Amino acid sequence: MSEHEGSGSLERYLGNTIRDLRQKHGLTIADVANLAGISRGMLSKIENAQTATSLDTLSRLAAALGVSIATLFRGYDVRDGSAQLVKSGEGMEVVRRGTKKGHTYHLLAYDQGPTKVFEPFLITIDHESETFPIFEHPGTEFIYMLEGEIEYRHGQNTYVLTPGDALTFRADIPHGPEKLTKCPIRFLSVLMYPSGGEAS
Repeated sequence: MSEHEGSGSLERYLGNTIRDLRQKHGLTIADVANLAGISRGMLSKIENAQTATSLDTLSRLAAALGVSIATLFRGYDVRDGSAQLVKSGEGMEVVRRGTKKGHTYHLLAYDQGPTKVFEPFLITIDHESETFPIFEHPGTEFIYMLEGEIEYRHGQNTYVLTPGDALTFRADIPHGPEKLTKCPIRFLSVLMYPSGGEAS
């Protein structure tokens, strides 16, 4: 972007911001021009990005509109957000290798691009299965217990998890539920992959 193009973009942004604030407060061009001590024609040109203006004039316009001069620039050159919201109960239900009846996996974030960095699951176990799923995959796994009580195996060790407990471990070592002590059980499981490797 050239300096001239950047300046024009800023002028358009400021003009739109001043107009929006003026209209929000129910003020006319004449009202704001009088309060700021500038002509109506000048204010009209500022709002329509037809002229550059000084910081002194912007300061007086901000005061006339009841805001700080920083407010006029607040949203300029801010990148668009790309957050993904998954509302309660709307996570995509998925089936993972090794899952059995009574184990429900809801994926809480998806469409992260060609290389997956992480996958967060909300896992619900309603009742004890005949056999427990055992997992082994690249990366690191983080578990945060929400409800119930479970004994969770990682390699040769088992850990008793109750609400509020967190467990982090290497995911390439066999792991999974060992004993379902108190159902229903709910926990968050976040899989973090090395170099975009994905669990099966």
